[in-house]
Amino acid sequence: MLTAEDVNRLRTEAAEVRKEAIKMATRAGTGHLGPALGITDVLWTLYSRHLKYDPKNPSWPERDRLILSKGHSCLTLYVTLAKKGFFAEELLKTYCRELDTLLGGHPECRLPGVEANTGSLGHGFCIGVGMALAAKVDRKDYKVYTILGDGETQEGSIWEGAMAAAHYKLDNLVAVVDRNNLQVSNYVDKVMNIDPLAEKWASFGWGVREIDGHDYQQIDAALSAAPFIPGKPSVIIARIVKGKGLPIAENKVEWHHKVPTAEEYREMDKLLSLGNL
Repeated sequence: MLTAEDVNRLRTEAAEVRKEAIKMATRAGTGHLGPALGITDVLWTLYSRHLKYDPKNPSWPERDRLILSKGHSCLTLYVTLAKKGFFAEELLKTYCRELDTLLGGHPECRLPGVEANTGSLGHGFCIGVGMALAAKVDRKDYKVYTILGDGETQEGSIWEGAMAAAHYKLDNLVAVVDRNNLQVSNYVDKVMNIDPLAEKWASFGWGVREIDGHDYQQIDAALSAAPFIPGKPSVIIARIVKGKGLPIAENKVEWHHKVPTAEEYREMDKLLSLGNL
């Protein structure tokens, strides 16, 4: 269980991650800011307390793997990797601003710390399933974590991967579903209803937990408890506010792919102390 000091530290650090992501998107004039801000608490807790890695040796064979299947949320991943020492934070200023930048609109594995190119929804999760199976075949004890969107679970490949993971008893695999109820054009249940989501994952042979994706105690407890059922892969369905931490963006469908104007940034700076661009 996290102490009050642990929670305060995680919250403070995650706030800094969000500020940097907002600055990056505003400078570049592009980015999927809403989805990135939503997963910040889960991603930061994962890297701060659970993921086994060596930023000075990103290809360390014994490392845990993180696949951001919803690759468009990469702003938060980029900031997290920089703050954890995978590359200099100065590189963040190149996000979508230079032709040959390592920090494009979707993650590429040429950037230290990125395990797979993702962006075409439904693919990253299946790559994670393959990595978890490889660990079993090679008798390695690393874990594989994947983060996917609730809209992404409308893809048939997600359920093929889920079925395979259960079949091969991949209890070294943890999926986190960003259950923010919004996707690019509308509410998820208006586009293609995915409920009852927890029951669907369970019926495919997964251990399931539902949490508040902004409650650090719940996030940490769920990640610590995996695998939830021996011999089964685990899925955490995290209830998340899209655009969390940026008041003008929270729970707004248009902020799936929208960034602050200069005027909006100045107004948010007064509230959030974002700092100079």
